[in-house]
Order: sequence, then structure tokens, then C-alpha cells
Amino acid sequence: MESSEFLGHQGCNKCGSSDALATYSDGHGYCFNCLTHFKEVDGLEAIESNVVNYNKPVEMYGTPMAITDRRISLDTVKRYGVTSDDTKQYYPYYDKDGKLIGSKVRTVATKDFSTRGDMRHNVLFGQQLFKSGGRYVTVVEGELDALAAYEMLGSRYSVVSVSKGAGGAVKDFKQNLEWLEGFENVVICFDNDPAGREAAEKCAQVLSPNKAKIVTLGAFKDASDYLKNNKVRQFTAEWWEAKAYRMTGVITLEDAWSDFIKRGTEEVIPFPESFGMLNSMLNGGIAAGEITVVGALTSVGKTTMVNEIAYHFWKNTSKTIGCAFLEASNGEAVENLLTVHTGHNLSLEDRKNIDYDQLRSDIITDGRILLLDHNGAVDTDELFLKLRAMVKGNGCDVLIIDPLQAAVTSNSNETIDEFMDRLLKLAKETDVSIIVVSHMRKPSLTNPHNVNEYDLKGSGSINQIAFNTILLSRDKMAEDEYARNSTQVQVVKCRRTGITGSAGWLYYNGLTGRLERGEKPEVHEANNIEEF
Repeated sequence: MESSEFLGHQGCNKCGSSDALATYSDGHGYCFNCLTHFKEVDGLEAIESNVVNYNKPVEMYGTPMAITDRRISLDTVKRYGVTSDDTKQYYPYYDKDGKLIGSKVRTVATKDFSTRGDMRHNVLFGQQLFKSGGRYVTVVEGELDALAAYEMLGSRYSVVSVSKGAGGAVKDFKQNLEWLEGFENVVICFDNDPAGREAAEKCAQVLSPNKAKIVTLGAFKDASDYLKNNKVRQFTAEWWEAKAYRMTGVITLEDAWSDFIKRGTEEVIPFPESFGMLNSMLNGGIAAGEITVVGALTSVGKTTMVNEIAYHFWKNTSKTIGCAFLEASNGEAVENLLTVHTGHNLSLEDRKNIDYDQLRSDIITDGRILLLDHNGAVDTDELFLKLRAMVKGNGCDVLIIDPLQAAVTSNSNETIDEFMDRLLKLAKETDVSIIVVSHMRKPSLTNPHNVNEYDLKGSGSINQIAFNTILLSRDKMAEDEYARNSTQVQVVKCRRTGITGSAGWLYYNGLTGRLERGEKPEVHEANNIEEF
């Protein structure tokens, strides 16, 4: 391939692009839209995508100069850090920390592209120039389109480009979802060809509902062509006329029949077997798209329980679990999960005696448990964007939020109502299973196990929106050691089965740091009375 000569561009039958397939004299080809190599262009025999040498240095040679054949000014070129020499143009790419890590190199004569540096972790082209936020960000397919659109929009709005064409656009959106979600409107202006139109819809579906607007280009294929032909006014008119992408619909009962047949057959994720009758009362566990609330008073064992749940899901399913442990540091969260994993209460260990190499096992390295890096404080809107990014960008099947009260800016009914409503929409949109831990109000002075759903701290919407509500209670001041470490589990709401009542007891083993199947303290005492 290295000795062959570039012949020109043509349409790609695989992805539908009109001119993205580069052809070469030895018969092979490469489509820059769907990122596919072809051994023979005529035979369209696809092989694996090209292997990039990540050790190649970043090439940013040349100097900034106007791209006159595209009517792109020097000011715009300088803004985006693009440079040129006699034969090539260099487009810089950065990572999320603002570090230059790679570049795309465009050979002007052949219009062929190559890459240099490490393009595995780059953000969108131009993203480092614009702070997340504001009314509009426009996303186009190529670097020249980004420069052209920015110039035609009066250099007033954020404009970026995906890095791998229409074929890799969805991946780019997912990797940079949090940044994109910070804008009120994400205007998608991809090429006017089948591949571009399909990619635009798929990318719009990654974003929050009603976030995306899709530009319909009428006169030319892309933004660069509009500027090249001096059709600035027409482009801006079509940009302002971009239609909001909405996934809505009205169906009949017959249309919903298949959903009825599936009802009750959805995949259910069971809780640990030690959790007594909880699984049977919830018809097997928790299902996709459901919100489960776990409520308890302070220091009763909510966090211990959700650590057991997170570990159980990791150990016994293939699910990816996202954890927002808002009252625990990152190190504490790791320690808690490792305690469950090893069966040794690491908080009791002398740090000098801990074998860290041995603890760094698959639970640490396989990447299926993700932590929200909150650094002790996180704004509610920012938190929700991060939670959504964990689901849409990182593929989390389960979200655990502990506790709800640390996730909202106040405990007012309106604030909690809004947050719970957003969680419900996220669950329904993505089918993620969400577990929300909630504090409860002051305990009963006479009976610590006298709790109900109306004791949840904050708005009544916590229980109203929940599909399942599980309450925990413990007599922390009991004289008997077993009673003091025993937690009663009660189901006060289950939308799927309607079954409520006591689900059993859990016993906290301080040496192992684990929750074990327990029994009512009075029963335990009776069973352990020594016979004389």
C-alpha cells in the first residue's frame, strides 16, 4: 500500500458517502467516512480498519495562513490553530486536559488525510477553544467544515467537528457527552448524503430529549462548499431553520400489544441471597428502567447495603455499575468495595500490613465499577450531566446514588421533585436501573423499627416516583451485640407485585465487614439459649 499512488475519491457503497472512498493505483481503497479498508475497491472486500502508529510524533509544521481556495480567513485559521506549508495542512487535536496529542494532516493536492500522534483519546476538533455552556454549539463532519461554519456564523458561536467522519460520530458524541450537554442547543450539521443524515439522527439520540437540532442542507453537500461558493446567507438561513429532533409518537393498543406480551419477561437483576425474602417480594429483583429507593436513618447501614449490592451485581452479572458515593472519598469507596470482595474489614487493618499488589485484582482493573469523581462537592446540574454521561457515554446498566440529600442543593420539595423527575426520565429513556439512597427523619423514641415511607427526608415524590421502596431499621443502642448489629429490611412499595411487609433481617459482621443473612434478635436469642 505504501508504494501505491493516490488516484482520487469516489462514492462508498458500504456507507453511502458520495466521495469519502480514497482509491489507489494498486486497487485498494480507504473510506474516511466509515473508516473501512478495502483490498479491492471494485470487489469491495473489506478488511479491518487501519492500525495507527501511536508513537509517531505530533506534526504541527508550517505557519498559520488563510485557506484562500475555501475562503477561510487568517483569523479563523489562527483561532483553531491550523497551520499550512507548501503541500499540507495540519489540524491539531487535544485531549480533555487541553494537551496537544495528535493532528490530522491533509495533503492539499490529493485531498487525502493521515493522522499523527495519539488519536485514541482526543476531544472534538476545536473543543478546547470553547467552554461548555451557552446557547449553541454546532457539530460538523470535518475540520474544514468547522472553520467554514465558524466563519459564516460570524465567529460568534462554538463550532466543532467530529474526528472520524460520520462513521465514528456517535462514538465521538458519547466520549464528549458531558461537554455537549452543557449547551442549550446542539446543532448537528453533517454532510448532505445518506451517511451524514443517518449519523445525524444517531447522534441526536445520544443527547437529552429536545437537545439536538439537525440542519438540512439544501444547496450543497457541506458547510465548506457553502463558503467556497459564497453562499453565506443561505447557510445561515438553513442553520437558523434547523429542526429540533424529537423522538415522539402516538400508538394504538394494537401497536402496544408486543410490549404487553413482553411485560413480566424483562431481565431482572436479583439482590444477594442473604437479603432474605427481598427478591421474592420484588418478583426477582430490580428491572431495567426502574428506580429503587433505599431509606434509613443515619448510621443504620444504607451504605453498607449498597456496597453489598454493587459488589453482588459486579460478581454475579455482566452489568456495568456506576456509583455516586457522595459522602465517601474515592479512597474510602475503593476500601469499602474491597472489604466486601475480600471478606476482611480493611478499615480495621494496620495500613503497614496491607498487601496492595494483592488487593489490585480484577474488581479494580476490569472497569465495570465506575465512581463519580465528585471531590467532596458537586452542583446538582453538573451531577446529573455526569450521571447521564455514565449511562450514555460509559454504558452503565445500574446507577447507585448515595445519598439523595447530598445530590441536591436543598431539601425543599421543589428541588427534590425536579431531581427525582429527571432521574425517572433518565431511567425510562435509557433503561438504566437506578438505586437511590435516602436519609430519613428523626427516629421513634420508643421503637427504632417503627419506620414508614412518610419518614423519607424531603419531598413525597421520593416514594411516589420509586418503583420499589425498601426501608432499613436498626436498634443502634441495644445492649445485646446481635441486636445492635441487626438490620430489619421492609418493603413498603413494589409497583410490579404490590407485595409489602418485612423481608427479613441482615446481620453485620464487624470482622468481615459483610452483611450476612440474619434473624429477628428475639428469635436469635431464643435459639441460642444454653440448655442446662
